[in-house]
Amino acid sequence: MLAVSMAATAQTGTFPVKPIRVIVPVPPGGSIDTIMRVIAPRMSESIGQSVVLEARPGASTNLGTELVARAPGDGYTLLANTVGLVANVSMFSKLGYDPEKDFAAVSLIASSPSMIAVHPSVPAKNVRELIALAKQNPGTIKFGTSGAGTLTHLGVELLATQTGVKFVHVPYKGGGPALIALMSGEVDMSGLAVVAAVSYVNSGRMRVLAVTSPKRLPMLPNIPTVLESGVPYQFESWVGVVAPVATPAPIIKILNEHMVRAARSPDIVERFAKDGADVVASSPEHFRKVIIEEVAMWGRVIKQAGIKAD
Repeated sequence: MLAVSMAATAQTGTFPVKPIRVIVPVPPGGSIDTIMRVIAPRMSESIGQSVVLEARPGASTNLGTELVARAPGDGYTLLANTVGLVANVSMFSKLGYDPEKDFAAVSLIASSPSMIAVHPSVPAKNVRELIALAKQNPGTIKFGTSGAGTLTHLGVELLATQTGVKFVHVPYKGGGPALIALMSGEVDMSGLAVVAAVSYVNSGRMRVLAVTSPKRLPMLPNIPTVLESGVPYQFESWVGVVAPVATPAPIIKILNEHMVRAARSPDIVERFAKDGADVVASSPEHFRKVIIEEVAMWGRVIKQAGIKAD
């Protein structure tokens, strides 16, 4: 009855009548938080209600993700997430949600490549030299990530699997702590989200070897791609928003329209581009397809790498 009532409300154009909460399942400082802090205020202006971000980190994004899976399907509780949404189902033997069955896609907001960076003490000057160093010293190069099973973890494990090397994983509680660990020399390397770490590129506290995009980024023209070093590897991450699966289609449509309008604002597109991110602002149908495809893709990667989070 609630779903029917809310659908009717949406169709009359009165939704929303109170603030919308967006759960961010990672600590402040990572790419999800960075992107949503830009989108939320503009979406608030467009939709006529406050869009409030609420950090619920923990359990490799599972804590916040499960909270939204169990929330009422009324459009007032959403989830902003990335690879954890589609990869955790292959890494955890018991999970309190199903990424394909428990969520309704709202929009894939943006995509972004990563940067492979090392501490200045590491002698490698490009990714090819880094791989050679890892092969000469197996199991000694430590890489920091924003947590087990996160994008930064899976991205480096994908590189390791494709090149036949072994890195030592050191998980942290979020992208911010992982970045600090790299710059302090606590770890040797990291795969960093461009949008979260671009301001540190010229700090002298880390050396960026390459970006993982097919082409160089306009805002980082002097940094080569991994492909340029002769290593056949590339991948890009994304940030998207979903709602509980019971959320009526009319409400999803309203949320998507205002989210897309906010993301496609010229100043936001320009701001994201400066940070190395591309605005996607997709339809719910497109994002739904991405979720299904990446559940399968990351399942294969995780199985091949032997990654288990529990």
